[in-house]
Amino acid sequence: YSLYGDISRRVMKTLKHFAPEMEIYSIDEAFLNLSSVPEEDILQFGKKIRNTILQWVGIPTSIGIATTKTLSKIANHIAKKEKSGVISLINKKNIDHILEKVEIRDVWGIGQHLSKFYINNGIFNASQLKNVSNNWIKKNSNVLSSRTAMELRGASCISLEIVQAKR
Repeated sequence: YSLYGDISRRVMKTLKHFAPEMEIYSIDEAFLNLSSVPEEDILQFGKKIRNTILQWVGIPTSIGIATTKTLSKIANHIAKKEKSGVISLINKKNIDHILEKVEIRDVWGIGQHLSKFYINNGIFNASQLKNVSNNWIKKNSNVLSSRTAMELRGASCISLEIVQAKR
């Protein structure tokens, strides 16, 4: 575990070189603010991050880039299966096609109980949640569900938590 922690610290330190605004989400995950990177350069920038971590720390990583944390988690999930290890959902034309393949239980922030609720109401994937009306969500669910749906639509509702809480 101490080796894993050491590698994690080295990866996070490397990430800081690319984006000073960073949320360390877990021992092996972080969110970076890449809003200063031009959209046309974002995929290449992601590849540069991945290659630098591989060179400096010696481990492969996967990088998902999007306009929201929820979409970034989905992009990262896809990136893990890609040879390049980097996926950007920024300015993707047909995002519904991608989101249709993401089961509702695999959407970040949707637990087992909420998954069952959505499935019982005919919402089986991320695309369906993205496209359900706000009125339906307000009537049948909670604020967190509304935020998740908005994030799937590309509206950032979950901000970076840059200051890491003491454990």
